[in-house]
Amino acid sequence: MSLLEGRVAVVTGAGSGIGEGIARAFVDEGACVALVGRSTEKLRQVASSLPPERVLCYPCDVSDRATIEAMGAEVSGRFGPVDLLVNNAGVNTLRRSVFEVDPLDWDYMIAVNLTGAFNCVRAVLPGMRKLKNGLVINVSSIAGKRASQLAGVAYSASKHGMVALSHSINEDEAAYGIRSTVLCPGEVSTPILEHRPVPVPQEDRDLMLTPEDLAQAAIFVATLPPRACVPELIIKPTVQVYS
Repeated sequence: MSLLEGRVAVVTGAGSGIGEGIARAFVDEGACVALVGRSTEKLRQVASSLPPERVLCYPCDVSDRATIEAMGAEVSGRFGPVDLLVNNAGVNTLRRSVFEVDPLDWDYMIAVNLTGAFNCVRAVLPGMRKLKNGLVINVSSIAGKRASQLAGVAYSASKHGMVALSHSINEDEAAYGIRSTVLCPGEVSTPILEHRPVPVPQEDRDLMLTPEDLAQAAIFVATLPPRACVPELIIKPTVQVYS
């Protein structure tokens, strides 16, 4: 029997990178998965190599609350109540310091990275409460544990918020059997690196984590028994210093 057979998952930012890696791993382990992201083309490309009966593409912006509510209803109508949510959608910009970041970019990053995660939680929470079971995995960052000039002020703030969101879910929803884990990865080789102010050399990318590494971490958390909760999981490249 596959590890996630019978489970229903929503994965945001599923068109590439960490989201794609986790979505593929969940499907491989038997789950039905809704692929959520802004690019229809990218979602369809991911879905094209997965079993069509267990995949639903839902192109949307997670910051659009009404659309996310509709997504939750459509996924539940097709597969059944969602018991796995992976909030992975995230953005960053080139100008990142407190002085240089454009206020509009600040608003956009908070809307997508943090409010988007909240929107998705709210969309699936009623179903999880009825099930008396559910797991939310919030993909934050080491920048969500300590502010980072490299990540920038808005990204760091939004990822700190995701950590707080996860802990709040654990405090508020434990009575309903709902748990939350915040994954805090170090550097991961994904397309978001292309938006860094300074290009990352390939030899440095080769030493970073991969989306598959994060997918294995997500599988570990998702397959624990309901009595077990991992509030935080920090994972980093061996060569990256964490202190």
